[in-house]
Amino acid sequence: MREETGDQLTADELVPTPGGRWSGLLFDNPKLGISPYLSWSFYFPYADVEREYGASTVSLSLDWITLAPATWRDMAGQGVNSAQVAGLAEASVYFFQHHSYDNAELQVVEQRGTQVHVTTTVSGDLDGLGVDPIGAERWLSFSGIRVSVSSVRSVAEASTRLGEFIDVAGLSCVPGVVAGSFVFRPVN
Repeated sequence: MREETGDQLTADELVPTPGGRWSGLLFDNPKLGISPYLSWSFYFPYADVEREYGASTVSLSLDWITLAPATWRDMAGQGVNSAQVAGLAEASVYFFQHHSYDNAELQVVEQRGTQVHVTTTVSGDLDGLGVDPIGAERWLSFSGIRVSVSSVRSVAEASTRLGEFIDVAGLSCVPGVVAGSFVFRPVN
């Protein structure tokens, strides 16, 4: 736990702002023995918070969440808690730096097209941020699925690998390779 520095947040400083997003990541790391798997991220923005030495964006992020929908269009009803992911998921609040939380619960309540209505609660403030637990409820926009698998070298390979995990109907690869990976977004 970090020392108290006056950088703690208070619950009343967590003012939700419009926006937010959810996305997928198909990832592997053969050097660490990690086989390809599909995880999801959920990002909840808040209003900036000022201190006498500057302002910081504030956000709640849940990353590496493993859910098992058959398609990205069928997220409603998906959910997870920290006990189910046993150390794989990450929950953090950004306020000048990332502050980790030990536990997370997430539920996708409803889906309308590319928007999902998500509720989450994180608890177990590991870094002394000062707010514990933190809950959020928001409609989030789908920003796509990134395929970052070491053996994938083409759009066709990326689509095939992604199709092993989820139905890719309605997704199209964004032209070009982004940081060695392929990004699939909904077709309009």
